[in-house]
Amino acid sequence: MKHLFIVNPVAGGKRRDVSADIEMIRSTMDRLGGEYEIYETSAPMDAAEKVKREAIKGRELRVYAFGGDGTLSECVHGAAGFANAAVTHYPCGTGNDFVRTFGGDASLFHDLEALALGHAGEMDIIDVNGRKCINICSVGIDARVGTDVHKYSGFPLLSGSGAYVVSLIVNFIKGLNQRLTVTLDSGAYSGMFALVCVCNGRFYGGGFNPSRTALPDDGLLDILVAGKIGRMRAASLLRDYAKGDYAKHPDIISFSQGRHVYIESDKKMVINADGERLVSTKADIRLFRNGVNFIYPRGCATVG
Repeated sequence: MKHLFIVNPVAGGKRRDVSADIEMIRSTMDRLGGEYEIYETSAPMDAAEKVKREAIKGRELRVYAFGGDGTLSECVHGAAGFANAAVTHYPCGTGNDFVRTFGGDASLFHDLEALALGHAGEMDIIDVNGRKCINICSVGIDARVGTDVHKYSGFPLLSGSGAYVVSLIVNFIKGLNQRLTVTLDSGAYSGMFALVCVCNGRFYGGGFNPSRTALPDDGLLDILVAGKIGRMRAASLLRDYAKGDYAKHPDIISFSQGRHVYIESDKKMVINADGERLVSTKADIRLFRNGVNFIYPRGCATVG
């Protein structure tokens, strides 16, 4: 077995000192024993390519993503479909949203020994236009807000939630709705939409919790579709949406579960894939059942 530590020195949108992380990895693994490698990423998708190169060798591989949700997502993309590879997260990014799905056990992901001694189980992931992600994929105002955060997180006093607030204000001014055709199991719908959110996990955007019921191992995606919203109603609607209270707005937000969502636009649209920005006129979003092996830290209950 090989332990591969993927360390992202720019997690959160700004360069950080990773020497403490590297020293912790070395001291923990030297004590626990076993073969390990520490790999610092240097470019977008570098993590995915490194994980795939190692996984394709066929030996048992455990991958630890030291970074934010984007780093985890890249590692998942690289490991997807490889039965010999398993992935987990040591959160040190802007939002660290995926591990929030584990509730009170989320803190265990900051215990490297618990991760190294944890157990692996199959987990569903999302495939959007060929890009694999593990948490949430979306199109609309939330996608633009979430993927623009890194533009502002490097500014003084704008780390974490402050960057999300600034991104929200900027995109609110730009406009809330866009013309889309959204195809679900129930049919195709065309018109103006504020957002389409497809949930495998429960949290994104630095703590937004649109779905309280999403489970990344149940074989279903939770799908929220918000129609056109006006500026006067936007604040209350987005506040309720962020808390999972979408049912308060049945005239605008619909909920369903499924395995496939197809979105088209006449203009290029921003697609959020675990906080990473994709741009296309189409978003083909599919469930990849049991697409990756995920490592639960020792003492962590499965999601439920």
